Amino acid sequence: MAIAVSPARASYLCPSFGHAAHQDGAMPRILSKPAAVRAKTTDGDPAWRVVATVLLPFAAGYYLSYVFRTINALISGLLATEFGLSAADLGLLTAVLFLTFGAVQLPLGAWLDRFGPRRVQAALLSIAAIGATIFACAPNLLWLILGRALIGLGVAGALMGGLKAIVLWWPAERVALANGWLITLGALGAVTATVPAEMLIASIGWRGLFLLLAALAAIAAVLIQRFVPERPARGPDEAIGAGTTIRAIYRDARFWRLAPLSATTIGSAWALQGLWAGPWLADVEGLPRHDVVMHLLWMAVALCASALIIGIAGDRLRRRGVSLSTTFAIATSLALLAQLALVLRWPIPTWLPWIAIAGIGAGTVLSYAIVAELFPKSASGRASGALNLLHIGCAFLVQLGTGFVVDIWPMEAGRHPPVAYQTAFGINLTLQVASFLWFVRPRRRPVFANGLQVHPIHPLAATLGVPCANATPYLKARLDWCSRERIAEHQTSAWRSAALLSVVTMAAIVWSLAMPLLTCPTPPHLPRPKANTNENAGAVAEQALLHRRQQF
Repeated sequence: MAIAVSPARASYLCPSFGHAAHQDGAMPRILSKPAAVRAKTTDGDPAWRVVATVLLPFAAGYYLSYVFRTINALISGLLATEFGLSAADLGLLTAVLFLTFGAVQLPLGAWLDRFGPRRVQAALLSIAAIGATIFACAPNLLWLILGRALIGLGVAGALMGGLKAIVLWWPAERVALANGWLITLGALGAVTATVPAEMLIASIGWRGLFLLLAALAAIAAVLIQRFVPERPARGPDEAIGAGTTIRAIYRDARFWRLAPLSATTIGSAWALQGLWAGPWLADVEGLPRHDVVMHLLWMAVALCASALIIGIAGDRLRRRGVSLSTTFAIATSLALLAQLALVLRWPIPTWLPWIAIAGIGAGTVLSYAIVAELFPKSASGRASGALNLLHIGCAFLVQLGTGFVVDIWPMEAGRHPPVAYQTAFGINLTLQVASFLWFVRPRRRPVFANGLQVHPIHPLAATLGVPCANATPYLKARLDWCSRERIAEHQTSAWRSAALLSVVTMAAIVWSLAMPLLTCPTPPHLPRPKANTNENAGAVAEQALLHRRQQF
């Protein structure tokens, strides 16, 4: 199958640049670029320019998305008091954002591919500004739900638009780092929705806060429309995954091995941090409002920090032979243990389990990377959107379901009893444990009915959506890449062994040279120490006697 190569990339086909064919792309993945272009992006612009015109504007949109997503945990008590809302009403009001958010995830991928992230994100943030204005002016629960539904629609493309923009304007070898910074900067919105938002509410009220957020959303839409560059020309490698549809992704067994665990753990973390952390800390732990706000602040800080920590840990562990799936299983197991500590009320500091729960909310850094390895590069956006839909759907169900379960128990002294929250959290934890066991179950090798192993060309052809004959070049490229990777790993191991051996040898040489200086006797040319007085007197007497004999 012939592969067209653009002139801009043809210069990298020389072996001197150290490239290897990427198993999911039409073009080689460059392992090292010439020094003259290392600071350039895919269009040749300096990195700082793309950071200023692409990363920061989309990070601002994702930042507002996090503020809108988590702000109800702070204002839930104010809304319940002003509008007379029950726990089920609060759950419905908060979860409706995830309902509209998830409803547009599948068509959102097609919009981003057709119109580009700049236009789509600017239009959606304008809708979010309208929704925030309606929420701020709402006279009853119905208008609150309408405003929050529009907010959910408006921030639906905040993450996926940013990821799509990074793929378009960043070189492949820097995409993971840019994704980490995008999520980290956006997660600062969760920090803003704690103590800073509490200070604003004390001065301008929750309605004034939402009017301010509406103005910021409108400004972000204008900045994206004005400063973000137009989508670059479509490359020849974007047609590889054209056959990989949303239906094909949802029918892939590898996707459904990861999706339940990712959806239940990450979606639950979003739901708990976005709403139910506040009521738990107030009703179950009996903390005053100031302490509740401080706990929410530390959870937000943990969310920001974990986006970088999980990404760096996954990258470094992978270099040492630990897969991303294993790292994701370890991270989720810690979150499950933290939720178990909450349900059983273990005698540990209150903030400790909530920090672990908030941290797994940034597990998308790993789950999106795992999904990107399962499908062609040009289909990674659709695959990430399909997984993100499950995240949002699970968050919606957890927020809504927790409210209905808690409402089964009547309120006592203005609060729901702890057993109500423990039961709701326990049901959610049971589903997460089942998903975890499904994820870590032993893998089976696919075989034919006659017992022969399936040739790798068949799953590869199914992934690419092409006949087996057309997938042969990609299989050869994959084998070539794997062999080069193994050679590089062996060379790295050999150089490390050589470095260790050289250090040991140098230490032995230094020790052998130092030992004679430490253990040698007094040099012979040095004067001997004087004998004692008695020995000197005897020597003088003998010399006098010998002299007298010589005289006689």
